[in-house]
Amino acid sequence: MLQRELAGHNWAAAFAAVARCEVVAVFDKGDDTRRRFVECWGPVPAFADYDQMLEEAHPDIVCVATRQTMHADQIEAAARAGVRGILCDKPLATSLAEVDRIMSVCREYNLVLAFGLDRRWNGRYDRIVDAVRSGLLGEVQAITAYGMPSLVNLGCHWFDVVLRLAGDPEVAWVSGTVDPLSNDAPDSRRHLDPPGSCRVGFTNGIEAFATSAGSGRGPEFDVVGSRGRAVLAFDAAEVHYWRNDDPVGRGRRFSLPPQTPTWPRTVRDLVNALDAGTPTRCDTGCARRTTEISFAVHHSHRAGGGPVSLEEVDRDLRIESFQWGNE
Repeated sequence: MLQRELAGHNWAAAFAAVARCEVVAVFDKGDDTRRRFVECWGPVPAFADYDQMLEEAHPDIVCVATRQTMHADQIEAAARAGVRGILCDKPLATSLAEVDRIMSVCREYNLVLAFGLDRRWNGRYDRIVDAVRSGLLGEVQAITAYGMPSLVNLGCHWFDVVLRLAGDPEVAWVSGTVDPLSNDAPDSRRHLDPPGSCRVGFTNGIEAFATSAGSGRGPEFDVVGSRGRAVLAFDAAEVHYWRNDDPVGRGRRFSLPPQTPTWPRTVRDLVNALDAGTPTRCDTGCARRTTEISFAVHHSHRAGGGPVSLEEVDRDLRIESFQWGNE
C-alpha cells in the first residue's frame, strides 16, 4: 500500500482507482509505515489506534489488511462503529471459531463482506467458469488442483477456484493429510502453515482433489466432466480442453480475454453490493467455505486422514499462518 501502482494486495491503489471511493484514514501500528503511507497518498489522517480511527473517521468501508490473528476483532469493532462494508484480505481467520464470530457479526449488523480472493474477479477465470457451467464439459464430475503451497494462507485461493468450477456447492466432507516437514529447517515459516493434500466431497456429488505437487508456476486445475476435460495451466494463462467426441489428440485451446487488474473490480463489486443490498462475488458464504476446507484438512490429518464432516471439525483448532506486517 506504499506505492500507487496497482499490484497484489495494494488495496489503497485499488480504492484510488474507483471514482466513488476516497481513502479517509489509515491505521497501522508502525510509525514509519504510517509516515510512508502519507508520503505516498497525501495528507490522510493516520492512526496508531484502530478504534480511534473508527470513531474519528466514520468510514463507510474498512479494508482489513492486517494479519488474520486480528481480523475477527477488527471486523466486530468496525460493525459496532457503523461501518457498512468490509473488504477483508486473506486468510480470513486463525480458527473456525473466529470464522463463526465473523459470520455472526455480518448477519447481526447486515455487514457486506468482500473476501479478497482475487480470482473471483478475474476475467479469465470468469470466462472459464461460465463455459464450464454452460456445459462445455458436460456435467462436472471431478476437479483436481495442483501446486497449493500452504493450506490456510494460500489454500483458500485454490479452494475458491475449485468451488467456482464445482458450482459453489456446500462441502459434505473432507479427508486429508498435512505434508511432512521433517526436512525443513526448524525456523521455516512453513511450520506455521504447512501444505497438504486432500479430497473434498461436495453436496452436489462432485469430488475434488488438491495437492501441493505442481509446476511451481501458480495454481493449476484439471476439470473432468461427462463430455470432456479441461486443463487450466499456469494460473489460467493457458487453458486447453478436449471433448469426448473429438479425435484422440485433437485438443483445443480455450480463448481467453486479456489479463487486467482484478483489485479495482473487487472494490467496485463491494460498492455496488452496498448500493443494491446484494452479496459480493466472494461473500460470507464464499469466505466460510474456503476457510472451512483448510481447517478440515488439519482436523482430518490429526484424526488419521479419514473423511470428516464440517460439523466434526474442531472449531478451536488454531492455525496462525504467516506473520504479516507489524502487529
